[in-house]
Amino acid sequence: MNRRLFPAPTVLALAVLALAACSQGAPVNTAAPQETTAAPPPPQQSVPDPDADPVARASPPTLTPVALGTFEPGNPVAQATTGKLTIDDLELKGENGSLYKTERVAIVRGGDQYSAGQTYGATMQVEASQTIELRRVIEQVPPKETPANAFCGTVPTGFIALARVTESTGDVVKLIALQGSDLPAATAQGVGLCASMFYMGKAAEKAPA
Repeated sequence: MNRRLFPAPTVLALAVLALAACSQGAPVNTAAPQETTAAPPPPQQSVPDPDADPVARASPPTLTPVALGTFEPGNPVAQATTGKLTIDDLELKGENGSLYKTERVAIVRGGDQYSAGQTYGATMQVEASQTIELRRVIEQVPPKETPANAFCGTVPTGFIALARVTESTGDVVKLIALQGSDLPAATAQGVGLCASMFYMGKAAEKAPA
């Protein structure tokens, strides 16, 4: 059988046409490839170690009382307002039935002012460096027989300041009563002196020679 042979140029042309047809059927992506950014991993959460020692927290400063106990009146004002006076952590109790329930609010010095131009030291006759305990009066009961002899009379007592000094005759507790609701200070409004007095404690023991 005779086979018809196609000339070489004809076969080459057919191959070119077939390649072109295939190229038209498949779309060409000419866009630049996009960069893909992975989301950052979530931050690691710290888990408390149950075996770790607890952190010690700073404790609020303790207001140390300057005078506790029972004291004898040392001047006529002390005798009239309380008589023998017992000073506890939370109250001052007079022998005549007077009672002042208090809370400590500050430790001040003799040089501090309780109102404009008025210092504790000048009023209580103590040194400027003297430690003074300041208490707020929460509730008060006047003397039973003479109610007008309360620290501030018929006006509520706002604050009581206490100082304890040691003299040759023994311990002396000095006390002033203040009226007003503002915390005593140089800029306080309505703070005023009601009474100033002192009490005698036990005689100081002399060291053996």
